[in-house]
Amino acid sequence: MFPNGLTCYFGCGGDRGLVALAVFKTVAPLNGGGWVRFPFTSAISPRGMETADMTAIPSDPRRKLASVSVLLDHPRVHELVQTYSRTVVLDAIRDVLDACRDSLKSGQTPAPDLAALVEAVEQTLILEDWQRLRPVVNATGIILHTGLGRAVLPQRAVAALSGLGGCCNMQIDMDTGLRGKRNYTTEQLLCKITGAESAMVVNNNAAATLLILTALCQGREVVVSRGQLIEIGGSFRLPDCIHQSGAALVEVGTTNKTHLRDYERAINDNTAALLRVNPSNYRVVGFTQDVSTGELVSLKQQRPILVIDDLGCGALVDLAQYGLPHEPTAQESIAAGADIVCFSGDKLISGPQAGIIIGKKELITRIKKHPLTRMMRVCKLTDLALEQTLRLFLDPDTLEQEHPTLRMLTIPAAKLKARAAAVKRRVDKAATQLKLRIVPEQSAMGGGSLPGVAIPTYALAASLPGVSADELCLKLRRHEPPVIARVKDGEVLLDMRTLLPGEDTTVANALVVCGGLGNKP
Repeated sequence: MFPNGLTCYFGCGGDRGLVALAVFKTVAPLNGGGWVRFPFTSAISPRGMETADMTAIPSDPRRKLASVSVLLDHPRVHELVQTYSRTVVLDAIRDVLDACRDSLKSGQTPAPDLAALVEAVEQTLILEDWQRLRPVVNATGIILHTGLGRAVLPQRAVAALSGLGGCCNMQIDMDTGLRGKRNYTTEQLLCKITGAESAMVVNNNAAATLLILTALCQGREVVVSRGQLIEIGGSFRLPDCIHQSGAALVEVGTTNKTHLRDYERAINDNTAALLRVNPSNYRVVGFTQDVSTGELVSLKQQRPILVIDDLGCGALVDLAQYGLPHEPTAQESIAAGADIVCFSGDKLISGPQAGIIIGKKELITRIKKHPLTRMMRVCKLTDLALEQTLRLFLDPDTLEQEHPTLRMLTIPAAKLKARAAAVKRRVDKAATQLKLRIVPEQSAMGGGSLPGVAIPTYALAASLPGVSADELCLKLRRHEPPVIARVKDGEVLLDMRTLLPGEDTTVANALVVCGGLGNKP
């Protein structure tokens, strides 16, 4: 029942818009009850609509949005289809139109035209594509940046991977043509470099630790110093790992001091291993005491217990020769008598992500036979990249120049300052709005390696009037290729130490583009 005086409009739509209009008015209720409805006015034809008052019918801006098919027919969208595929572009079109419909519900804003919709589709595709795995420039000063893939692969490893487009002899004996040993050459190289009896490779060092403990210590006790109960990225905690392996954790000593006698007192008939863990991502300094691998080995005597040395970042050369703090090497652990040693392949070794296990042949054989080994094995890409990286260590004379991580570590600060000055000159010539300064800074190793070690370096400090440092950093990340920098004291810092050969020019070009004016140098 309509209230008094209400005027109601009814119409139907078609290709030509409204084709009929009916108007109803109601009057006061009758004395005897009920109500009176006046007849509707005559229908208004499309030709007569110009005489009708249409102000009471609001226009929905969503009706003016271009359709999916119209957008797909646009020449620029044709180009996008060639780049991203029709399916991906179609999803982007639908996302843009859905967003537009939501924003136009109020009817207060006009619908975007076709050109604006095409631009929105293109920007949507660009932003989605920006998150894909892609090469970036590391200007952060963090050499082993976990967010940027940690170690840079050596060029010989990259070249080898590029040639692996077809089949390979991953697990075939080239002499007999029969099934061969997986990772055979990589394992032989590890034995040759470290002096170990045997070796194997899994997908990361956390997996290596879990596999060792599960295969060799399940159901028995593992003795660890309280000062070595580490936590690494992703909330991976050693006590949790030991628990998952089925072994029982026995803590000895204190946070800052653990003595040999602490381990000795903990040994009993149910002791499977003494586990030493290198705190490669932190340091306890001051009033401290720890026990070396060799000292732990001395406790074995005739006892059937193992000494396991988890080196973490895994050095294969003494970093002290490069003016850096000494980091325990795999060779030292083997020479000291450790039964099993494990470490990462993608940190100080500068290879792909991998967990490396070396040690006594009988123990490695037992680990290889455990069911978890297959679940943690590496693919042909990892195997090949690690093999090629390890070959660098066979030639100490060329190692420093061919090994990306060592090369970054050993560049003299004076050379970095000269490179920063050259980049600044190139950008200044382009007459941008950027303000650049050359500043002394400190690089870091990163990647859970050499904690607290500051490496002298030089960086470019960049600022852009009217643009915050965070916004400028975003502009650099949106450049192609993206340049990853860091912010300090309201300026963007671009550290020269972590730039690879040829990337100085890339950084200069990115600064010019992000500076807003000028031409590429």
